[in-house]
Amino acid sequence: MKILLQVQNPHNIKSSGTVQGLKYIWRTEGLRGLFKGNGTNCARIVPNSAVKFFSYEQASKGILYMYRQQTGNENAQLTPVLRLGAGATAGIIAMSATYPMDMVRGRLTVQTANSPYQYRGIAHALSTVVREEGPRALYRGWLPSVIGVVPYVGLNFAVYESLKDWLVKDNPFGLVENNELTIITRLSCGAIAGTVGQTIAYPLDVIRRRMQMVGWKSASSVVTGEGRSKASLEYNGMVDAFRKTVRHEGLGALYKGLVPNSVKVVPSIAIAFVTYEMVKDVLGVEFRISD
Repeated sequence: MKILLQVQNPHNIKSSGTVQGLKYIWRTEGLRGLFKGNGTNCARIVPNSAVKFFSYEQASKGILYMYRQQTGNENAQLTPVLRLGAGATAGIIAMSATYPMDMVRGRLTVQTANSPYQYRGIAHALSTVVREEGPRALYRGWLPSVIGVVPYVGLNFAVYESLKDWLVKDNPFGLVENNELTIITRLSCGAIAGTVGQTIAYPLDVIRRRMQMVGWKSASSVVTGEGRSKASLEYNGMVDAFRKTVRHEGLGALYKGLVPNSVKVVPSIAIAFVTYEMVKDVLGVEFRISD
């Protein structure tokens, strides 16, 4: 739903809001329509999450080591700004590693039964894009993604870790039990982190998604760069995409799909952080016992 709202032609609107959009998909495509692109998303999110958390751990260690060397304080800890840097590094690496999958997910999600051309699945979409548009097309929209992932993933990690440290250290609301935060409290920290990160970075996500549609023959029926139903979809780059979107649709267009995205992303990030920490704890205990 988020992707459809982000890219739909403003002069041929099928969905003016989340609820109406869901009803439209159900009426025209049924239950399967609500899960279009989900296979690609699952195939993307597994390596993406693995690379992201691993990269964050490694980047944190490297940044902390350099920070301690620079300050001469062997007991120094990561500051919110350093966590932001580690998170941004992890986000860029993970996003770049799985970007082609995200690109084809957008197209699989947008196509309908009435689209002039049909992608039959992940492999077919990837091979078709490479054959018809060239390998570089798989990374179309990469630049706004890189710029957006810095505040998005960076703030996710920075806000989450800083909130936890503050609560454990000061215990302002009496939420700490045995020097540990409860699962509910950690989920709340993750939800706050997700809300902050995705709201700040969201306009870049809209531009990224629209740039991913460039070069696709069927895209003009969905979204048009000039705001006309039969115009070709053309952006000369990230700045041009911003300019045309704001000129023809207003600043509000940069936040199209924010509501369904929040409903999905906020609990998703919260659960991801808490699950990752719990799995680390379990593996850590098992390692110490076996050792």
